Amino acid sequence: MGTNPAEIEIQKRLTEQIALVVSVKPGAVKPDAALHELGMDSMGFVEMLVFIEKQFGLKLIETGLKREDFQTVQSLAKRIHDELRS
Repeated sequence: MGTNPAEIEIQKRLTEQIALVVSVKPGAVKPDAALHELGMDSMGFVEMLVFIEKQFGLKLIETGLKREDFQTVQSLAKRIHDELRS
C-alpha cells in the first residue's frame, strides 16, 4: 500500500466495494491479490467501473484505464489517485 493518505483512502473504498461485489468480507481482499483470483467476473468489473465513475467522478472513457490497471486493488488505487491529481 502506498503511504499517501489519499491513495490509502481510495484503496480502502475499492476494497470495500470489491468485497461487496465478490461477496466476501473486506479483510479477505488483499491489496496485492489479483482481482480475477478473488472471483471478479466480467459483471463484477462492470460494477466496479460504474462505482469508480460515481465514487471518484472520473469519466472512464477519458482516463485511458488499461487492463493492467485492474490487476490488483493496489494498482487500481494508484491509477485512480494519479488520475485525480492530473
